[in-house]
Amino acid sequence: MTTVVDRYDELHAGFRWLVPDRFNIAEVCCSRWARERPAAVAIRADHENGARSLHTYGALDADSRRLAAALVELGVGRGDRVAIVMPQRFETAVAYMAVLRIGAVAMPLSMLFGPDALEYRIGDSGARIALVDETGVDNLLAARPACASLERIVCAGGAKGRGDLDWDDLLARGSELASAGAAADSVTTTPDDPAVLIYTSGTTGPPKGALIPHRALIGNLPGFVCSQNFFPQDDAVFWSPADWAWTGGLMDALLPTLYFGREIVAWQGRFSPEVAFALMERHRVTHTFLFPTALKAMMKAMPAPRDHHALHLRAIMSAGEAVGDTVFAWCRDALGVVPNEMFGQTEINYIVGNSAALWPARPGSMGRPYPGHRVAVLDDDGHECARGTPGDVALHRRDRYGHPDPIFFLGYWKRDDATLAKFTGDAGNSWCRTGDTASMDDDGYLWYQGRSDDVFKAAGYRIGPSEVENCLVKHPAVANAAVVPKPDAARGTLVKAYVVLAPGHGASEALVRELQAHVRGKLAPYEYPKEVEFIDALPMTTTGKVQRRVLRLQEEERARRGSTSS
Repeated sequence: MTTVVDRYDELHAGFRWLVPDRFNIAEVCCSRWARERPAAVAIRADHENGARSLHTYGALDADSRRLAAALVELGVGRGDRVAIVMPQRFETAVAYMAVLRIGAVAMPLSMLFGPDALEYRIGDSGARIALVDETGVDNLLAARPACASLERIVCAGGAKGRGDLDWDDLLARGSELASAGAAADSVTTTPDDPAVLIYTSGTTGPPKGALIPHRALIGNLPGFVCSQNFFPQDDAVFWSPADWAWTGGLMDALLPTLYFGREIVAWQGRFSPEVAFALMERHRVTHTFLFPTALKAMMKAMPAPRDHHALHLRAIMSAGEAVGDTVFAWCRDALGVVPNEMFGQTEINYIVGNSAALWPARPGSMGRPYPGHRVAVLDDDGHECARGTPGDVALHRRDRYGHPDPIFFLGYWKRDDATLAKFTGDAGNSWCRTGDTASMDDDGYLWYQGRSDDVFKAAGYRIGPSEVENCLVKHPAVANAAVVPKPDAARGTLVKAYVVLAPGHGASEALVRELQAHVRGKLAPYEYPKEVEFIDALPMTTTGKVQRRVLRLQEEERARRGSTSS
């Protein structure tokens, strides 16, 4: 493959943040393109039932203006939270643009949430309006009696007639208001005004609402551009299975694609490897974001995808878990694209990653800090660790030139204590801790070890689960794996692996011994799993992250039951 010229230092040296005094996401992602290129395609809608449609920036702007006018008439104003419980579809993009246009706060909620999850988030946020379609209406209606703040439910698509108002009727009312001169341009918002209230995935505790300002989109752009190998390109088409209700789907896919005035595919249907390849071929997808779990499934299902599909991929970004060198090599060799790993979190997204077109990627590395972000690895006392020493990945409030980094969230909703606990140092000169453990090498590449509470000690050695999991996935019988500590009366803790088998393979004691020997032969002797348990599916968050905490707590509960019975 072509040797990559390392432009990393050049990019950082020439980078400066440009944050205007006034900034509104709906204006830059929608209205400006409707003025400049109204006929340009914004959304390629594709439904699993076979329905397909194209929607222009002009249509996106017009519908969002109508919806905005109707929401204002319903009393929605600056700072009010509006819940959006819809999958990837044109109406979802319209909803975001409408809410942000009027200075309200969009609160994305996954269509996969059950009544309890919806009740918690709507109740905690005090959302007044909820926009929903057929995928989430049953659970939303079940949650409604306990949601005191929720005044109206607006139903779109197949949910028509099941709420207080229908989407089409609301847009029709918006047209009437527009005819009467009520529809206005985007309200004036500052970069610091709140735009999105998005709840963390809850991998380490109860979900917290992270309040994201309009400026955070600017903070995300360097990472998006770099991780997509210098996006945009004139014929760029973006697709990701990431739900637009999550940071990965909203801030890493939908909004930045619209910011650059390009096309994004909205797939309304279940994910499968076969669907992914077919979608990318049908829509000539050039850029994508695929979780490591999705890539692993695609690799196992179709080792040589270009023998079956005409693909046009130029960039693959991946995040949520470590990709690992096995999947890295498959992307490079079978797809012809070196994957760009990215690391971030809801509160501070897109801070570290790779860009295969701009600097060499190192298999297994999280990458380097993206331009504009000052990242370090800190010890427990808040001091920077020596190179190669593991610590907590942290982002400084200011870049290397002393300018404020716009990517930061405003704080946790109604949780000032949690917001303060997230930072180390003085208010104007502080580090934001991620809670993820990694080491940084002499060239600035970071190497992930896991969530700080996922890393554990066994036989006196520090175990990062990602390395062991990556090694297990290299075995042809393993589709996915999660490694956790298992309490052991004699040894304190031992390494345990939960393994999901690939199709065509069955569980057996012989396979357990084979997997143990496989890891023992490739990693340090103390890292191989002393116990292997086969499982149909790993517990996952709706954002595609393995919930090791669930498995760890299960092991602790088993240990308690065992000690009680004895």
